[in-house]
Amino acid sequence: MFRALSVHNFRLYVSANLVSMTGTWMQRIGQDWLVLQLSGGSGTALGVVTALQFAPTLALSFYGGLLADRYDKRRMLMVTQGVLGLLALALALLVATGGIALWQVFALALGLGVVSSLDTPARQSFVSEMVGPTLLGNAVSLNSTVFNGARLVGPAVAGGVIAASGGNTAPAFFVNAASFAATIVALALMRDAELQHSVPVARARGQLRAALTYTRAHPDLQLAMLLAFVVGTFGFNSQITIALMAREVFGLGAGAFGLLSTAFAVGSLSGALLSTRRDARPLQRFLLLAALAFGVLTVVSGLMPTQWSYALLLVPCGAAGLVFSVACNSFVQLGVEPQMRGRILALYFMCFMGGTPVGAPLIGWVSQHLGARWGLVSSGLVVVVVAVVVGAVLSRGRHVRLETHVAPPSVRLHVDALPVAAVAAVPTVGAAVEEAGAEAPGAEVTSRR
Repeated sequence: MFRALSVHNFRLYVSANLVSMTGTWMQRIGQDWLVLQLSGGSGTALGVVTALQFAPTLALSFYGGLLADRYDKRRMLMVTQGVLGLLALALALLVATGGIALWQVFALALGLGVVSSLDTPARQSFVSEMVGPTLLGNAVSLNSTVFNGARLVGPAVAGGVIAASGGNTAPAFFVNAASFAATIVALALMRDAELQHSVPVARARGQLRAALTYTRAHPDLQLAMLLAFVVGTFGFNSQITIALMAREVFGLGAGAFGLLSTAFAVGSLSGALLSTRRDARPLQRFLLLAALAFGVLTVVSGLMPTQWSYALLLVPCGAAGLVFSVACNSFVQLGVEPQMRGRILALYFMCFMGGTPVGAPLIGWVSQHLGARWGLVSSGLVVVVVAVVVGAVLSRGRHVRLETHVAPPSVRLHVDALPVAAVAAVPTVGAAVEEAGAEAPGAEVTSRR
């Protein structure tokens, strides 16, 4: 389960990342609460600040992936982490001095988004250089485990710190600013000789276009990016939905809001730990089942009548979301050539996070005008509908049956092979998606994957 931790550089990175991501989650909770304070509880404002933070992903992530393929990833990360720390410090000082205004929060969120769009492709592709292809799947899962361990601790600590400070969010921002030092120190202490550097891509024209051509030639990557776009745009808006459910539906304060976020993080951490068992590349049908489960649980959680039942449903909801996220990330990373990894991962994260500028304000608007419950339910319904439609395309012309077993408990989805004549009749898009998995006919997907 923890095989990748045998690598010295990865141990350093994971340890520092736990500290840094805890601070990042503290800032996210503090930023959301600060926006609600400054805007009078506006769901639309909460959606706007989230959109501003993720909007640069659409414009700059692809370029960030090219930089990651072209330059030394470790040095690039030291620069981006330092700038992110300075932006957090600026927000902390503005709040501490009482000079903060809503437009300043928006501007700093946009700055964070710009730097993060360059940082994310380098950070994700750097994992493979630390551990190599053999341990990559386990390293991706462990990285997600650390991320969600921080997600478990950060919101709870942030809620407690904000509550103890009488609603002042500045301490959370100061902690986050200091936490980036841990990552910079860890990067500086790594053993360069043990890194498995990918061959740098020389400057040339058409390198971004080459990544698009590569993706068009690999329908399996197209499938993963489609699902990532839908789930990322409509499903992964917990920073908005949990805040609005806490404040508007259940009338809770900052401390309880942090605890609800922690409940979601408990599920996410459980999902990440379950994912460490996987070594091979996930099947495409597993991605569909994970997305469908996440969508259904999101819908059900929005219907819960009390804060306690809602908190209880947040656990499996977070687990399903993380199982999908880790599987999709591993599916992409294990399916690309090293020289293309930075750009393809950038394109993948553009799909995963690039739709947030559309999805976050939309969910915020629905929540403000129809109620927070409808914002949550509608987001889950979109994920369910898309997963069902894509699944129908995949199974077109096949015999599909679902088997359940009591001992041992399991669920198996059987899909028989298409007849040769039927394959020729499938439309181009369906054929492309069907080609994606390179899976054996009649392969099984179990709930324990």
